[in-house]
Amino acid sequence: MRPSRSTPFTQQSTRGGIGESTLRPDGGLKVTGEFAYASDLWHEDMLWGHTLRSPHAHARIVSLDTAEALATPGVYAVMTYDDLPAATRYGLEIQDAPVLADGVVRHHGEPVALVAADHPETARRAAAKIKAVYEQLPVVTDEKSATAPGAPLLHPHRTDKHAPHVPHPNIVHRQPVVRGDVAAARSRAHAVVTGDYEVGMQDQAFLGPESGLAVPAEDGGVDLYVATQALHADLRQIAPVLGLPEDKVRMTLSGVGGAFGGREDLSMQAHACLLALRTGRPVKMVYNRFESFFGHVHRHPATLHYEHGADRDGKLLYVRCRIVLDGGAYTSSSPSVVGNAASLALGPYECDNVDIEALALYTNNPPCGAMRGFGAVQACFAYEAQMDRLADELGLDPVEFRRMNAVSQGSLMPTGQVIDAPAPVAELLRRVKALPLPPERQWESAGGSADLRALPGGVSNTTHGEGVVRGVGYAVGIKNVGFSEGFDDYSTARVRLEAVGGEAVATVRTAMAEVGQGGVTVHAQIARTELGVARVTIQPADTRIGSAGSTSASRQTYVTGGAIRAACEAVRERVLEIGRAKFGTYHPAWATAELLLEGGKVVTDGGEALADLAEVLDGEEPVECERVWRHRPTEPFDVRTGQGRGHVQYSFAAHRAVVEVDTELGLVKVVELACAQDVGKALNPLSVLGQIQGATVQGLGLAVMEEIAVDRATGRVRNPSFTDYLIPTVLDTPAIPVDILELADAHAPYGLRGVGEAATLSATPAVVAAVRRATGLALNRVPLRPEHLTGT
Repeated sequence: MRPSRSTPFTQQSTRGGIGESTLRPDGGLKVTGEFAYASDLWHEDMLWGHTLRSPHAHARIVSLDTAEALATPGVYAVMTYDDLPAATRYGLEIQDAPVLADGVVRHHGEPVALVAADHPETARRAAAKIKAVYEQLPVVTDEKSATAPGAPLLHPHRTDKHAPHVPHPNIVHRQPVVRGDVAAARSRAHAVVTGDYEVGMQDQAFLGPESGLAVPAEDGGVDLYVATQALHADLRQIAPVLGLPEDKVRMTLSGVGGAFGGREDLSMQAHACLLALRTGRPVKMVYNRFESFFGHVHRHPATLHYEHGADRDGKLLYVRCRIVLDGGAYTSSSPSVVGNAASLALGPYECDNVDIEALALYTNNPPCGAMRGFGAVQACFAYEAQMDRLADELGLDPVEFRRMNAVSQGSLMPTGQVIDAPAPVAELLRRVKALPLPPERQWESAGGSADLRALPGGVSNTTHGEGVVRGVGYAVGIKNVGFSEGFDDYSTARVRLEAVGGEAVATVRTAMAEVGQGGVTVHAQIARTELGVARVTIQPADTRIGSAGSTSASRQTYVTGGAIRAACEAVRERVLEIGRAKFGTYHPAWATAELLLEGGKVVTDGGEALADLAEVLDGEEPVECERVWRHRPTEPFDVRTGQGRGHVQYSFAAHRAVVEVDTELGLVKVVELACAQDVGKALNPLSVLGQIQGATVQGLGLAVMEEIAVDRATGRVRNPSFTDYLIPTVLDTPAIPVDILELADAHAPYGLRGVGEAATLSATPAVVAAVRRATGLALNRVPLRPEHLTGT
C-alpha cells in the first residue's frame, strides 16, 4: 500500500493539545442543568434506601425494635448490625468504622439501621418508627477530656500500626519532626514571638449530595453506580462487607457534584449494596442536605501553639510548634493528615532548628478526614500569623521578611528532604505584591449614594460607609502533591487507536473519578498531543480497569496523566512499527528519521509528512496498550524524628488580600484576593485558573464564615444545613486576579505541578492578616465572627 499523499509538507501541531484552554465536554451540560448526576440515577423497579442515625454523640444501644418499621406497607427490608453478612467495619487506612452501629454510637449522626421501601418518604417514615433505646455515655470532645485520667477509651482494643507510637489510646497518631538544636538557637534569638491559634471545623460543602444506585446481578454480585472520589478504594472496603470477591462488585462512576475530599470515605455505598442484595431489587440512596452533613468527614478542627525566633537581621533561627487535630470518632485519613501537618508545619521557609509535634485525637465529635489542603491549611494559618507578628517585632516589611527566609530549589525541609525542583516562593511574593491595588471607597458613587453591594454587610443595608477601614495582608503556603510517606501511588491507563471512517480515533480508559477538576479534558489533551489525533473519546470510569487512585492530593493530572502518556507512547511505537512495515520501502525516512504523530499524520521531526495516520491503521486491528505508571518513590517519616523523603513534589501559592471592615459592626468585605502560583506547566490554562480561583474562594470561606458548630458539652452538630452553615456566594466572592508562573519540575510529566490545593492554604491567612491590619486586633481564630472584631 502506497500513502495517498507522498509530497512533503510541514504539518501543524494538533489542535486541542496540552497548553491550550480547550473547553470541558461536561461544562455546557452542567451550566444548563442537563448533566446527569448520581442523584439522577433511575431504575424502573428500584427501591429507596434510608438511614436511621444516632441522635447522640456517645451512647450504648440498649435495644432496637424494628417490628413496626418492617410492618409498614411498602417496606421491603430493615437492617441493623445483627443483619450484616460479613465484615462489620471499614475504613480508608484502618478498618475501625462500623458499617452500622455495633452496640455503641460514637458520634452524632452515626448510622444505626437501614430501611428499603418503594418510596423515599415511606423509607424515611419507616426509619422513624424504629424504636431505639440509648444509654448515654460521657462524651470526649477535646484534648483535655480525651486524655484526662479515666477518660472513656473510644477504641480500647486498638491494634493498628500507629498504636505503639502514641502516648494515649485516644490519640490516633502522633508525628514529631525534630532537627537541629532549638534550645541553643533560642539563646541566640533577638526576637521571639509565641501564639496560640484555632481553626474551626470546615465542611467540603459540595453541592451534589451523596448518592448512588446498587443493582443486584444474576451472578450473585452487585453493580454499583455511585458518586465517589476513588472507585478502587471503595471497592476494597465494600467487598468484604458484602462477603463477595472484588470481581463480583462492579463499580461505575456516576456524575459527581463536587468532592474536595468529602467523598474519599464511604457514605452510602455499602448500605445501598447491602439493601440491594437483601431485597433482590435495585436500591437507590440519595442523602438530603441534613444527612449529607452527617454522611461525610470534615476538615479537622485544630489548636496550634507556635514559637518563632529570629536574629537581629530577620533570619529565622528556630521554630517550635504543637498541632492538635480533632479526628472525631473514627480514623479515616487522620494519620496521613497528621504527617502532612507535621512535615509542612514550618511553611515555605528555611530554618535549621525545629521542634514540631502534630497529633490527632479520637473524640465523639464528627469524624474528620480529607479536605482540600489536607493538614497544611491549619498549619499555614498559624505560621503565617507568626511571620506577620515576627516581622512587626523586628520592624520589617512582612513581605520582605518572608522573602528573606523563603525556601528555594536546593533548600532543606525540616524533614531533611531536599527541594529538588523550582521553589519560587520569593518570586511569588514579589509578583503578588506588585499587582495593582484596587481603588479605595469603591462603594461611593458620583451622586454621593452608596452601592451597598460593595460595602461590608452588602445589601443587608447595615452600613453606608461609616466606620469602614481598609486593610491589606499577605500570606504564602507550601503543599505537597500526591500520596506520601511510602504509599504505592500509581495509576493505570489503557489507550486504543484505530481508524474509524477514514480518521484516526483514540479512546482513553482509566478509573479516574471526574469530580469537577477537569481531568477528562486534560486527559484528552494528552492523547491528542501524544498521538496527533483530533478525536479522543474518554470512556466512563469503572473498576474493569486497574486503579487510578483517588482524585485527591492534586495527583490525577500528575499520576493518571503520566499513565496516559506512557500508554500513548506505547501505542505510538506500535503504530510506527506498522507504518514501517507498510510504507518503509517508499521513503527512507521511515527507517532513519525520528518520527512523530501530529495532525493526523506520521511526520518526521523536521515536519515532513510520510503518511496519513488513518492509512497506517487501515485494515489493522485497533492498537491498544495498557500501562501502569508510578512517580518517584517516597518513604515514611521516622516515627521519632520525622526525618525522611516523605513527599513527591511541593507546590506554592501566595495571596494578597484587600479587605474593608466595618469596625463598629464587625462586618468584613473582601474586596480583592489576588494570587500568584507556580504550576510547573499549565496543561489547560483556563482549568488552572478555575482551580486557583476555586481554591481561593474555599480559603475565603474558612476565613470569614464556614464552620460546623459542635456543642462542646454534648458533641451534637448544631448547624447541619445550608441555612446555618454558610458558604461564599457570588456576592461574597471578590475579584481574584491570578498570576500564573510556569517553572517546570523535571521529575513530573510535562513539568507540571499539582495545582488544585495550594491556593486554599494562603487565602485564609491573607484575609485574616488584612483584617488585622485594618483593626489592630490579634485575631487568632478562624472563621472570624463579628464578635471577634467588636469585642461584644
